[in-house]
Amino acid sequence: MSSSTTASVSTHILDTSAGRPAEGVAVRLAARSGRDADWQPLGGSTTGADGRCQDLPAPPEGTTHVRLDFVVEPYAEKHPAGASGVFFPEVAITFAVAAGEHYHVPLLLSPFGYSVYRGS
Repeated sequence: MSSSTTASVSTHILDTSAGRPAEGVAVRLAARSGRDADWQPLGGSTTGADGRCQDLPAPPEGTTHVRLDFVVEPYAEKHPAGASGVFFPEVAITFAVAAGEHYHVPLLLSPFGYSVYRGS
């Protein structure tokens, strides 16, 4: 475990219907210091050509929960997978964190579903 007193977060998005990274998706990061605490918006980033966000802010010391909000509707409108429109306009993923740990949370995106996992 790292000696840092804060957690760090990274993510990337893969468009499984196209078999490639999802470029140009806005990702917002928020944090809270307990289950009943209010969410603190920390900022965000946009995925690059490799589907990764290069500059997500670090959660502050004392963070216990992080939320990644993926704004996928504009991406899905540019890469339509059918005539039925966008089913998931946004994806919000909330997870618990511990100080000194790194959390890489990829989003696997498809037109009518998504999955996430803790990567490395």
